[in-house]
Amino acid sequence: MKNTFNFSLNSQFIGALLVLISITVFGAFNEDAKFLQTTKLLYIPVFLLLFLIKNRAVKVPIVLCLLYSFLGDSASMVFDNYIFLKASSIMYFLSYLCLISFVAPTFKFMNVNKLISAYLVLVVLINIYFLYTICSILKTIVPDSLEVFLFGIKSVSLVVLLFISFGVYLNLENKMSILFLLMAVCFVFSDSLNYVSQYYVYHWIFVMLDGVFHVIGLFFLFNYITEHNKSISYRKQEVREEKLSTNNVLA
Repeated sequence: MKNTFNFSLNSQFIGALLVLISITVFGAFNEDAKFLQTTKLLYIPVFLLLFLIKNRAVKVPIVLCLLYSFLGDSASMVFDNYIFLKASSIMYFLSYLCLISFVAPTFKFMNVNKLISAYLVLVVLINIYFLYTICSILKTIVPDSLEVFLFGIKSVSLVVLLFISFGVYLNLENKMSILFLLMAVCFVFSDSLNYVSQYYVYHWIFVMLDGVFHVIGLFFLFNYITEHNKSISYRKQEVREEKLSTNNVLA
């Protein structure tokens, strides 16, 4: 590893995560759709409230990501099933784009080992091929071409997010990059399970795992934001100390 670090996580976030997972499992086991929809609306506000207790600064892309994600979570409460799938796909697509724009500047593809770079490109191409195959199958199941298109662009954005998060991890190999990668992986699993539930086999276990992976992904996201704010504070402190040291030398 390039950097050694203590991989500790916010205890308040852990407590909230366990409570939200328990509620999600309870709702899924009882197959109470309304209860699950209401519970999903709590995910972001609960983590955000705990985050704001000790933090005040949140970057604009992250704010937009949380807003779009919350709107995606609440779409089922506002729209009927026909519009809900389209609305939620658009909102999640926009939230993934915000995450990509936020972390992309730290992704130095040319700094990654050539063999690993080739592997990453191959994985992305395979995923895109699978997405193309899935969309082709969906066209035979779902008559609405717009719904299939929105599903496709949302899935592609998620693949790009996973690709960039893995590349960032390979570049930095620090706590923040691991948290971001784990977040992306959780969102991929959640989206995949949601796809299975919506278009193939509906089962309470799939619904439960979808919600669990989604809330775990948010858990890693808020831990990532916390660590990002800490790193900014550390850099500012180092700059101040360096300036103070320079002034003392000149004096």
